[in-house]
Amino acid sequence: MKLPRYPRYKDSGVKWLGKVPEHWEVSVLKRMARTELSNVDKKTADDETSAQLCNYVDVYRNEKITQNLDFMVASASNEQIARLSLQSGDVIITKDSESPDDIGVPAFVPEKLEEVVCGYHLALIRPISREADGLYVARAFKSAFLRAQFTTSAVGMTRFGLGKYEIENVIMPKPPVEEQREIAAFLEHQLGIIDALVMQQKRLIELLKEKRQAVISLAVTKGLNPNVPMKDSGIKWLGQVPAHWNIVPLSYRYSIQLGKMLDSSRITGNHLRPYLRVLDVQWDEINIDDLPKMDFDEAARKRFALKPGDLLVNEGGSYPGRCALWMKEDFECYYQKALHRLRPFRPDRDISRFAFYLIQWATNQGVFIAGGNETTIEHLPADKLRKYSFAFPSKDEQHSIAAFLDDHLITFNKQLKTSEQSIELLLERRSALISAAVTGQIDVRDYRPQEAPAVCQ
Repeated sequence: MKLPRYPRYKDSGVKWLGKVPEHWEVSVLKRMARTELSNVDKKTADDETSAQLCNYVDVYRNEKITQNLDFMVASASNEQIARLSLQSGDVIITKDSESPDDIGVPAFVPEKLEEVVCGYHLALIRPISREADGLYVARAFKSAFLRAQFTTSAVGMTRFGLGKYEIENVIMPKPPVEEQREIAAFLEHQLGIIDALVMQQKRLIELLKEKRQAVISLAVTKGLNPNVPMKDSGIKWLGQVPAHWNIVPLSYRYSIQLGKMLDSSRITGNHLRPYLRVLDVQWDEINIDDLPKMDFDEAARKRFALKPGDLLVNEGGSYPGRCALWMKEDFECYYQKALHRLRPFRPDRDISRFAFYLIQWATNQGVFIAGGNETTIEHLPADKLRKYSFAFPSKDEQHSIAAFLDDHLITFNKQLKTSEQSIELLLERRSALISAAVTGQIDVRDYRPQEAPAVCQ
């Protein structure tokens, strides 16, 4: 259904807010709630009382703070415990961050948590019962109107923060308290529906990725013919492979070379050329827009110039092992030290597209993770990468496997893109619904939970 607008509106007197329902007020937070900035750090002191801390990440990652969360144990003074222990209806917001976009992120406290104290880098907001409903306030902090205020008022250079004055004087739409509760209840129901749909899409994405990885794994380790004789590879994570495949270290088939060290102090501007960074190399995609430049003299150009068919593999960054093929023929480009370039010694024997799928499989399987039990690695050094052994079929079979995967994975990738776009649209709708409800652009007073999901006008 489409929810109606209010019968009559008035000018709010605030340019960013525009018109609000005629019977609403426009106020500031300090008239609706009491704000306390936390000074409770993560340390434990002998002269203080043991306490559970609700920390920054607890608020940033959860819209509600409940006893089910795994709180950190530290200590606080009696004064801090009295002032900052969590009460039913409280709202906690982030007040410091490395990005102004992460300022003012709210979490609601639905029940009293006497042993939990609001931690450092957070502000505790306790609504005045006759003036404000906590859940409404928490949802209002999610609205575009309040987000814009915090983004513009956050101060800092490398780290941004809000003072008590900025928080207390943020402008708030203020419907009657009972209507605030109706808005909060409406959003609770509607956002629950949206969140359930988002979770469905996330589960579908996980399933699609698992199936895609299984297809890649089967193709690059077993081939396309299920009836060929197999042999034990002698490598635990590789298992059995076709008997006619050759098992050799990667360095026997591919030249592996790190890119040029970035040294801004030695840039003369005489031989500037564009180069790729880790962030430019995503899975099967390479960005060539607005690339940075550094000096590459004649010797460096010969050594680090990219050729079609080169496989670029992230050595560091957030995802070591992530890779993509360079296929540009008419674009002069180079690469920095955080990237490996893999180039087949004999193009008549190996094709890099097969190596791309091989490295992708190994990365996602955790093959490059030391000991096989770490969750992340910071680097994939060249000497380590060179030593890994893989099973290589003939060039014709490599080509068939790569072509099969290219064709077969199109459907998976389309489905993944569809699900990712669905999540993006759902989250946009979620944000728009919150903003519309808490600023009075839709009238939810007659809404009943059993009705169909609402659509913002």
